[in-house]
Amino acid sequence: MGHLLSRITRQIKAEGPISVAEYMTLCLLDPVDGYYPTRDPLGCEGDFITAPEISQMFGEVIGLWCLQCWKDMGSPETVQLIELGPGRGIMMSDILRAAQLDKGFIKALRVSLIEASAALEAVQGQTLANAPCPVSWAADLSKIDSGPSIIIGNEFLDCLPIRQFIQKDRFAGRKGWQERLVMLDDQDRLSFGISPAPISETMQSTLPNGQDDAKNDDLLEICPAALQILDQIKARFGTHSGRALFIDYGPDSTEFGDTLQALKRHEKVGVFSDPGNTDLTARVDFAALSESAKLLNLAATLPVMQREFLSKLGLEMRAVALSRAKADSKAKIARQLHRLTDSTEMGELFKAICFQSDDLALPLGFKDMAR
Repeated sequence: MGHLLSRITRQIKAEGPISVAEYMTLCLLDPVDGYYPTRDPLGCEGDFITAPEISQMFGEVIGLWCLQCWKDMGSPETVQLIELGPGRGIMMSDILRAAQLDKGFIKALRVSLIEASAALEAVQGQTLANAPCPVSWAADLSKIDSGPSIIIGNEFLDCLPIRQFIQKDRFAGRKGWQERLVMLDDQDRLSFGISPAPISETMQSTLPNGQDDAKNDDLLEICPAALQILDQIKARFGTHSGRALFIDYGPDSTEFGDTLQALKRHEKVGVFSDPGNTDLTARVDFAALSESAKLLNLAATLPVMQREFLSKLGLEMRAVALSRAKADSKAKIARQLHRLTDSTEMGELFKAICFQSDDLALPLGFKDMAR
């Protein structure tokens, strides 16, 4: 039995069942045995691969988006460029390469990385050792100097802990939801169970509007941690111009069903199979995100498909330019473009959404603001 598994088993025996969010937090963030603090999980040798690892083009066009944001803000003398969950620092490296098209932008940039993994922080330090602007690390958004800011999170929201609820009495509406919990079966193995009582009124009030259509035994996922991050973004944008771009996978309307999954070496495994040694993620509910922003009075765009967003940022043009410059890599670049934009790959499952301060107009790449 793994060390974290035996600790979780002991905790449940002593204190009772835990929420799915608490299980995810222990598995992903435990400082001694958690997944992120103890390893570099990215790339071919790791457990999953992200868009910046697939192609430099992804980060480069995001860099152009950041440059346009700075101009939209009136080209302030300094701007904080903040990345949440920056992986190996590859996307930031690609962003900064594109940013060098404008000397004023590079001069204004102050990069801050928010990272939970000491192993990845060390890799980021190496990747960005020759960055053309100051780079520092922070524990969370509140620890970064105030001022105009551009916040980026690629495949960050899907790693945040979720809570799961099951509708046991649809005629009771919000009062019919009961929480799905992690408990022990009769052989002391981790398993799912359900709380005997309905969720609290406070929790009921945070459910998305889409939950109204639930039938009995439908499962709903919510992400309280995402709301906390939007809260921090709202506070930051209350005093200075700012935009926050998130790209992640999930539906643009609230859907029912269990999307919690564990990945190990690019393969799906059971969520209880190896706590602390597998990556746990869940789909992002973009409709719920938009609703949370509305409650906070935080301006938000409508989500757009990754394919459409990257196309508007000039991804295809960048692919053509790269293919001309590296003729022997033409087939590889075409495969990368396919992976990022095709409807059978990341093109439609992944979406982009932007939150921003009230003084800014519609950002590049988006169709409309949510109302």
